[in-house]
Amino acid sequence: MNGNRSVVVVGAGPTGLLLAGDLAEAGIEVTLLEKRRREISNLSRAFVLHARSLEQLDARGLADELVAKGKQLPGLQAFKHLNLDLSKLPSRFNYVLVLPQYEVEKVLLHRAEKLGVRLSYDTEVTGLTQNADRIVVETAGGETYPAAYAVGTDGLHSRIREAIGLPFPGKSVIRSVVLADVKLAEPPPTLLTVGARGNAFCFIAPFDDGYHRVIGWDRRRNVPESEPLDLDEIKAVAHTALGRDFGMHDARWMSRFHSDERQAPSYRVGRAFLAGDAAHVHTPAGGQGMNTGLQDAANLSWKLASALHGGPDLLHSYESERHPVGKAVLRSSGGMVRLAMASRPWTIAARAAVATALNVAKPVSMRVAGQISGVGYVYPAPSGAHRLAGHRVPDLPLAEGRLYEALRERKFVLVGADAGAAGREDRVVAAGRANGRTGPAILVRPDGYAAWAGDAADTRGIETALADWTGPREA
Repeated sequence: MNGNRSVVVVGAGPTGLLLAGDLAEAGIEVTLLEKRRREISNLSRAFVLHARSLEQLDARGLADELVAKGKQLPGLQAFKHLNLDLSKLPSRFNYVLVLPQYEVEKVLLHRAEKLGVRLSYDTEVTGLTQNADRIVVETAGGETYPAAYAVGTDGLHSRIREAIGLPFPGKSVIRSVVLADVKLAEPPPTLLTVGARGNAFCFIAPFDDGYHRVIGWDRRRNVPESEPLDLDEIKAVAHTALGRDFGMHDARWMSRFHSDERQAPSYRVGRAFLAGDAAHVHTPAGGQGMNTGLQDAANLSWKLASALHGGPDLLHSYESERHPVGKAVLRSSGGMVRLAMASRPWTIAARAAVATALNVAKPVSMRVAGQISGVGYVYPAPSGAHRLAGHRVPDLPLAEGRLYEALRERKFVLVGADAGAAGREDRVVAAGRANGRTGPAILVRPDGYAAWAGDAADTRGIETALADWTGPREA
């Protein structure tokens, strides 16, 4: 392994698998270390893919396969009397896709292996050392993995985060949450069942094998995770929150856990980076956890590849772009849980006001839908930049195909301008607009955000943007 042109990724969940696959596709040597044995677990809590994650997967040719496996919902129920309509999202994926995390992992694992990622299971990371030139990841078995960079995607108890000395401030906001995989005698009326009443909250989602995942919480039962759990307790939580337990039976697995709200103060120390749950964790409300991690990976992967291929070093922008998003997700998911579990008169009144605003005021509803789905986040842009700079670019129709098909080459895409791409064909795809379409020229980053936008006739501006973002023209 060439330590000067390689990356070690720690953690083979969806974030790590997407990141490792992207790097391998860019010609970077990648080793993916995973503490678990080689198996796809069905115990994960993530069950939905949002629009922005599906767009990122579409840019890798993976979305259609996953959409075919899942079930589409036009909206999300946050709590009683509040349904968030996603059907008006400006996206090809104007819905939420109900699909267990293990199905996403299967597809991403297959891609990573096909692209040549070196996977090492049963490998526990114990620490790392680094200097100005390289980083070395150490394992419990005595192996060392030298690399140019390392990325911790290893979750709440990240060893990479511990090794680089970053705290993980925050708190446990929900204790003694109960989980179970059960069969139901009566099918729920909706694909995703969510409800909160009194002191209880419950969520039910289907697997594809006849079982359902139940997640429940009763604020009055605050017990240690080691406390024994039986099906009667889970049924009682569901009955309180939903008014019925749907005839739960034949539990194949039950457990307790607690839900934290935490975020690392920085996503980078030297040559080590954090992404996904290693960088931020929050309540499962809104189904944003796995989605935020996937989008972290999509942001970081092409920047690492650029640095390792001798292009512009854009790695400083990873934290400035993704840390605010992680903070916003903590706020929104935590706010949804607190409103759902409102019990005091003023919090119940606040919940009613929020529900009214979202159900009646379309601009407010669209703003919240954009945040939950991920399509509404905007990255910082330089002073004086075009208003589109830093914005997600929708799936524009092109003279040949569409934008997210062009992004599958994992390059920048220059839309609506002819100048500037010559000598950069290895880094830039020049794409014309579909007939009759007008608008500014846009230089689209590999992650689908606008690096630059401006007048298509501004040859100098286009050349400057290309040089800044992709490097100088080839000789």
